[in-house]
Amino acid sequence: MSKRALLNVDYTYDFVAEDGKLTCGEPGQKIESAIVHLTKAFLEGGDFIVFAIDKHKVIDELHPEMKLFPPHNIEGTAGRELYGELAELYSLHKDNPNIYYMDKTRYSAFAGTDLEIRLRERGIEEVHICGVCTDICVLHTAVDAYNKGFDIVVHADAVASFNADGHEWALGHFANTLGAKVKRTGN
Repeated sequence: MSKRALLNVDYTYDFVAEDGKLTCGEPGQKIESAIVHLTKAFLEGGDFIVFAIDKHKVIDELHPEMKLFPPHNIEGTAGRELYGELAELYSLHKDNPNIYYMDKTRYSAFAGTDLEIRLRERGIEEVHICGVCTDICVLHTAVDAYNKGFDIVVHADAVASFNADGHEWALGHFANTLGAKVKRTGN
């Protein structure tokens, strides 16, 4: 059994498409092939793959994000669907027992979910992270992974944000504060 997992964070229509409700736009669209390639490599390796997808209700005044961002990734809408080729890849492999599609309601994929249990029961020691937004959901997921003792690999060519400065800051934070390996194409 593999000791690594891929956490595919929030690569959905609302976060990536040009008309998405909280889109990264072009930076998010540019990483599509890297995310698909990475996901295929983990599939071929028989590794555990998690699709950690933001889920919100139409009206949820108590959710802290509602004060910070426009409504996005609303349950039952097309905005929650995986974006582009990743949606097609998931559709082809969704019955694979090594694929876990999970809802999350906070920035971190660990907050209020069973993700840690799923990783521990498989003996996962290293989490690879891709998706959006680098400085929000990817960052908070990485911080929680660090706090839970996982080794972290962030794929720099497979993360993006609508905030270029935040994206660059987060890449440095992953390496310099969390001890993560930040991989770029070819390393």
